[in-house]
Amino acid sequence: MDLPIDLHTAHLSAFARDAEIPAAEVSSSTGEDLIRSAQAGNPEAFRTLVEWHQGLILRFCLHWLHDSEDAREAVQDTFIRAWQALDRYEHRGLFTHWLYRIALNVCRDRQKSKASRQRRATSPLGQGESPFACQRPTPDETLARSGDLEKLQRGMDLLPERLRVVLILCGREGLSQEEAGAILNCSARAVEGRLYRARKELLAWWNRIG
Repeated sequence: MDLPIDLHTAHLSAFARDAEIPAAEVSSSTGEDLIRSAQAGNPEAFRTLVEWHQGLILRFCLHWLHDSEDAREAVQDTFIRAWQALDRYEHRGLFTHWLYRIALNVCRDRQKSKASRQRRATSPLGQGESPFACQRPTPDETLARSGDLEKLQRGMDLLPERLRVVLILCGREGLSQEEAGAILNCSARAVEGRLYRARKELLAWWNRIG
């Protein structure tokens, strides 16, 4: 199937801090009707789904990749993969959670590809501090990464991925442990345990570097 929307020219808000899960999706019928229409090949229905969710997915990609250009490209890749896999979406759980899973895999792939070209000089939290890697920050990013926020982000980047992702989903995206579990295909209890370990390791690192 060809992609029914040109994501390379679609407007993507630079930071989308106020993005929320669309009320229409939460209220059931409108969102389900749009998804089924898109699955039947309706390009306008898919365009609407993209417009609903692109800010939310962009914010997640920014939290993961820390680079606005990388994040924009990751959003494009996410919706391309979503369109290609749309006929396999089974309407179990929220469509938004399905998109989060696709976006997470896209971000992982982009990080691996980038690491193969230029490995980031990072080490586990228990082995000391590493520099915070970031390319070409915009003025907004520079302001957001000042002081304690920059230090917090640096510490989060040094966490193992399975701990970092729950901090991003619950701490940065504001999702519940149940929602994070649905995205990660694990129980809310497992998410709770990972959050506890992530915060414990992050606090120990924070106190160690002063």
